[in-house]
Amino acid sequence: MDIDRILRSVVAVRTSIPEDAYTAETLGIRREGSGVVIRESGLVLTIGYLITEAEEVWLTTGDGRVVAAHALAYDQETGFGLLQALGELGLPALEFGDANKAQIGDPVVLADGIGQFVEARIVVKQEFAGYWEYLLDEAIFTTPAHPSWGGAALVDADGKLLGIGSLRLQMNNKGEVADINMVVPINLLPPILDDLMTRGRVNKPPRPWLGAFSAENNGDVVVMSVAAGSPADQAGLQQGDIISEIRDGEVDGLADFYRKVWSSGDAGAEIPMRVLRDGREAWLRVRSADRSSFLRKPPLQ
Repeated sequence: MDIDRILRSVVAVRTSIPEDAYTAETLGIRREGSGVVIRESGLVLTIGYLITEAEEVWLTTGDGRVVAAHALAYDQETGFGLLQALGELGLPALEFGDANKAQIGDPVVLADGIGQFVEARIVVKQEFAGYWEYLLDEAIFTTPAHPSWGGAALVDADGKLLGIGSLRLQMNNKGEVADINMVVPINLLPPILDDLMTRGRVNKPPRPWLGAFSAENNGDVVVMSVAAGSPADQAGLQQGDIISEIRDGEVDGLADFYRKVWSSGDAGAEIPMRVLRDGREAWLRVRSADRSSFLRKPPLQ
C-alpha cells in the first residue's frame, strides 16, 4: 500500500457554524475533521456532522494549501456529507473499494487530513443504531482507534476507499476494553451520489423525525433528552421515559424503535407511542417532522 499516495487524497476540513444554528449547542460552532477527494474536479466526501449548517468551509491540503469549499449535501440516512472545492485542489481521487467484500480481520488504514494514519484491522461488521435517530444495517468497526476519526478515509490493502470515519467507541471483549472506530461503508454512496450532487438530497420523501436522543438498556429504549422545539419536545416526551410501543407494536431495542417509526409514513406522520414514566404508562402522539426543516441551508455560492 502506497500510504503517501493515499494521504494526498485526504484533506483537512474546517467549518464555521452560526451561533444560532440548530446544531450549534450539540455539535459546536467550530468543527474540524477530514474529507476524501472522490473526483478530481474537487468533490470531497466527508462525514455529515462536520458540515451541517456550515456557513464557511475550508479545506487544507497535505502541502498546506487552503481552499474554500461549498457544503453541497448532507444525507442524514447514511451520514455522508459532500463538499465541492471552490478553487483548484489538483489532487487525485481515491478509488472506491467494495466494503461488502471486506472481511473481519482484514488489514486496513484509517488516514486523516493532517497526515496521521493508523494501521488497523476490521474487528466487527454489524448493525449500528445511534442515539440521534440513525441506523446502519452494517457498519464497519476497526481497532486500534484513530484519534482524529471524523471524516477520515478507511482504505483497504489495495489502497481503495472502504468508508468514512464517523465515531470513536469502546468495545468490551471478554473483559478487555478496546477503543474502536465506527466507519460508514462506501457502498452506501454510489446509489445516492447523483441525487446528492444535483439535488443536495436523495430524491425520496424524508423519514419521520422525532428529535429524541435515546439509548438502549437491556432491550429498553430510554429517552436521554429531547431537542428543543422538536416534535418529541412539543408532544411532551421527557428524559427518562421508556418507549415500549409504537402504534400497536412492541418495541424491541433501539434499531427496532427506529424501523417502526420510519415505517409509519413520511415526515409529518403522527406517531402514537406508549411510554413508561415513573412506573405509569401513558400514550403520546408525536407529530413527526422533516429533520432538515430545522437546519440552516448552505449559503448559495
